[in-house]
Amino acid sequence: MITSQSFNLLEASHWTDYALLDSGDGLKLERFGNYVFVRPESQAMWKRSLDAEWKQAHAVFQPTGEESGGHWDFKKKVEEKWEMRYVLDPSIIEKGEIKFWIMTTPGRHLGVFPEVATHWDWFSGLIAGSKKELNVLNLFGYTGLATLAAAYAGAKVTHVDASKKSVNWARENQALSKLTDKPIRWIVDDALKFVQREARRGVKYDGIILDPPKFGRGPKGEVWEVYKSLPNLFEACRACLSDNPLFVVTTIYAVRASAIHVAQAMEDMMSGFGGKIEMGELVTREQSAGRLLSQAVYARWEKS
Repeated sequence: MITSQSFNLLEASHWTDYALLDSGDGLKLERFGNYVFVRPESQAMWKRSLDAEWKQAHAVFQPTGEESGGHWDFKKKVEEKWEMRYVLDPSIIEKGEIKFWIMTTPGRHLGVFPEVATHWDWFSGLIAGSKKELNVLNLFGYTGLATLAAAYAGAKVTHVDASKKSVNWARENQALSKLTDKPIRWIVDDALKFVQREARRGVKYDGIILDPPKFGRGPKGEVWEVYKSLPNLFEACRACLSDNPLFVVTTIYAVRASAIHVAQAMEDMMSGFGGKIEMGELVTREQSAGRLLSQAVYARWEKS
């Protein structure tokens, strides 16, 4: 049985190339490398602490009514793409630096979700500490930063995303990080269909990283809706777990989700493996007033 559960607020505190400068009035002011951006943040239900800094932003994202839809209003010149880096927790991984390209996209995202870096540190430590090569699956892998962190720590990684553009971006990040010699398998596919096929083939994974969107479509138009689709995905992932798995982690950005509910679904998935489950929220701390901005809920299981 699952031996314990705990609730935590996890903060990615090792960033130098990213900062949440301020937030409030439904917006957040962030630095990505040398550029500052304003993006919508409905949960910033307070007044801003800064003033002049907001006026110096390089670009403001103007949303439409569609999910992540809108356009960038550029106030200053911004490069087409620029380089950022993240150094994995040095107390866990020695010289664990990953580099990646950042750019403004037609949506509000720029190629990195900084708050999930706390997961990179966590599973990288587990992988490195296992002292053996592990088989890790990264579903909804986006631009590949979790994949690169796991590969750097010593895992063989299968990276799956429905977007060919995202997978190509991830491969460019692999080259930028000088990790082209690492065993990474890049797959453009629908996450659920891929895992179901892997289960039929008898492929097993020691660790699984799940970072599903609230809504999405596969390469053949497959519809993903997190509340309806996640239980089926958990069931399929269970069938792909090795006899002695090391970790499973999922991050949910959907507003209505509760960490408690995600953890309970994961407890069903991991029944019989023992271990422990941690759940909570991924948060980012403002530089201005020190307030915590909740970005997502998560649940993660690890072997005892």
